[in-house]
Amino acid sequence: MADLKARPRPTGATAVLGRMGFPHVTSTTKGEIDIVTAPSHPGFSPLDLLYASLSACLVLSARIAASQMGVLDRITEITADVTGEKATEGLSRVAKFNIAFSIKGDIDEEMREKIVHAAEDEICTVSNTIRGNADFSTTISDRA
Repeated sequence: MADLKARPRPTGATAVLGRMGFPHVTSTTKGEIDIVTAPSHPGFSPLDLLYASLSACLVLSARIAASQMGVLDRITEITADVTGEKATEGLSRVAKFNIAFSIKGDIDEEMREKIVHAAEDEICTVSNTIRGNADFSTTISDRA
């Protein structure tokens, strides 16, 4: 696979939560989203955002892979539907991610598999991070 030469984009997010209400998240690039926690509220929960990050990264990565393989012009749509299964024991976490890929266009099954493999296992930063064991560096303050 060819080396990716993406232009760096600032990344990061800050969540703010008062004594009442829901978290409000702002990205480094000034995107904003309000988080919901009740099952009856429409919107994104923290877990939905995890699934959304993975699904978005996978479709973008699949498009990159298709371009690198010279077949992007034959693809009309790429979908990654991501759900998960929470662990029943131990720490609260997702124990299994279920990913349903759909790649529409004039390509065969072998090419679809190559694109998905490259997206999941080589290109997608989110899937690579989830599969890895990233370190956490945490600081604590009472900053205003």
